[in-house]
Amino acid sequence: MLDESLLDTPEALSEADRRGLLRGAAEAGARVRTAARHAAEAGVNDLKPDGRPRAVLIAGPGAAAICAADLLGTLAGPGSPVIRLAPTGVAPAAGALRWELPGWAGSVDLLLITTPDGTEPGLSLLADSAYRRGCTVVAVAPFHTPLVEAVAGAHGLFVPMATAPYEQDEPLAASAPGVLWALLTPLLALMDRTGLLSAPPDAVEKVADRLDQVAERCGPAIATYSNPAKTLAAELADALPVVWTEGVSAGPAGRRFAAALAELSGTPAVVAELPEALAAHSALLAGPLAASADPDDFFRDRVDEPPALHARVVLLRDRPIGGLTAAPAARDLALSHDTPISELEPEPGDELETLAELIAITDFAAVYLALASGA
Repeated sequence: MLDESLLDTPEALSEADRRGLLRGAAEAGARVRTAARHAAEAGVNDLKPDGRPRAVLIAGPGAAAICAADLLGTLAGPGSPVIRLAPTGVAPAAGALRWELPGWAGSVDLLLITTPDGTEPGLSLLADSAYRRGCTVVAVAPFHTPLVEAVAGAHGLFVPMATAPYEQDEPLAASAPGVLWALLTPLLALMDRTGLLSAPPDAVEKVADRLDQVAERCGPAIATYSNPAKTLAAELADALPVVWTEGVSAGPAGRRFAAALAELSGTPAVVAELPEALAAHSALLAGPLAASADPDDFFRDRVDEPPALHARVVLLRDRPIGGLTAAPAARDLALSHDTPISELEPEPGDELETLAELIAITDFAAVYLALASGA
């Protein structure tokens, strides 16, 4: 059950936030600036690559590495494939995970290692294997970890991860807002230098500014009725989020939102891109999860019985209204099954800015839902 009164009590939110999630979301803009400075100090902005890599391989544990690979692949487009190396192992523990290079990986490929831990022996072994294959190695990880020595041994480039003092107390959640931006920002700068995407320093600064703007709109002191993240969190209470995205860049934001909901608040979610989502989820909306599926729900004993789980569509869009859009059809399908719908569309800006806004608002929403539900 969601404690909606907690959403409008900043002191209670702060007390419930034992993992520093809300603070990480609020400081996302500052984290981007710190990470960009670390990348510059490591020499990323001075690199003069001989050419574009044939492929970019990304390795790392958890949702942050998955989201980083998803975002970079979307932004880079099909010109140079971005491939995530999924780990194998018997448990999601640092010592149990192993990564393997594809058989074709070689001197024309780039290996990116991203981790908020840095103690994984498997990543150190991967860096050594990449060096023997001739791959260029770049890593973003906490300083003073074993991975630093491994990257140095592979003659690679190491960028210290931008961390905050309060994050040293306990292991970081892979979906924590601060973790994503700390790992992603140096990679954006690197990909810009290699010509795979456009993310010059001024564009990264605009991303930080947009994240600051979202923090002002979605911070804990802003009441729910005028706070889009709190509103979305309240709407998703006792609901199954059905996340639909429209536009190329909205896809990674939707997948990131679903992962954050699962890890931070324990809320399951399904995600798909329009227009295919209409066919993929039409049976779901017409089934027992539809709001109209239980006509006797009005007479349910709301004290003794738990609320029924019903679907709620969350539509994330990164394009202006008008032109070729499946949004009207999406609204019609949802409303025809009495399924409520929430919509988020960013303010105008370049692709990086609008993507950052969608991620930031949904990150705040996932954090509020986690705190208010006692997760």
